[in-house]
Amino acid sequence: MSIFTIFISALLVNNFVLSRFLGICPFLGVSKKVETSAGMGAAVTFVMVLAAMMTFLVERFILIPLGLSYLSTLAFILVIASLVQFVEMVIKKMSPDLYKSLGIFLPLITTNCAVLGMALINSQEQYTFIQSIVNSVGAALGFTLALVLLAGIREKFETNEYIPEPLRGLPITLITAGIMAIAFLGFQGLI
Repeated sequence: MSIFTIFISALLVNNFVLSRFLGICPFLGVSKKVETSAGMGAAVTFVMVLAAMMTFLVERFILIPLGLSYLSTLAFILVIASLVQFVEMVIKKMSPDLYKSLGIFLPLITTNCAVLGMALINSQEQYTFIQSIVNSVGAALGFTLALVLLAGIREKFETNEYIPEPLRGLPITLITAGIMAIAFLGFQGLI
């Protein structure tokens, strides 16, 4: 499979949020403002790319040679949690303003199932190191795209007086997310 195909597949066709339904908690919880959605998307992108590299190395150079492939999920969770803690410490030290603006979003990346899903998909598909990185970049950008699109729509809902009272808030958000998922089904024919 070509690098371009892997990237487009992860970005649009198999979008983690709208097609695979991974990372729904931050998708619904963080998508109230475009700025915070973009910040969360950037943090997830950074963590996903580093996690793809680290989980690939752990699997290929530790788990497989020792015959411990059955522990891959546990090992990936430990790698991701450690990586997020490391990133959090570095950002806190290097850029306190960015650390404050991201707030609780950084630790929440540890429990974002999209990051673990990306690592498991890379392993299952037996991607090479470069293919793993490209898949993680595409998945993270697809996650960011879905997050920012929903945040833009939700910002418009705040000023819209024509939404019936019972649908305001989470109900209209869920309806919108469903329509977005249906729209992303249109990308299925690309690959």
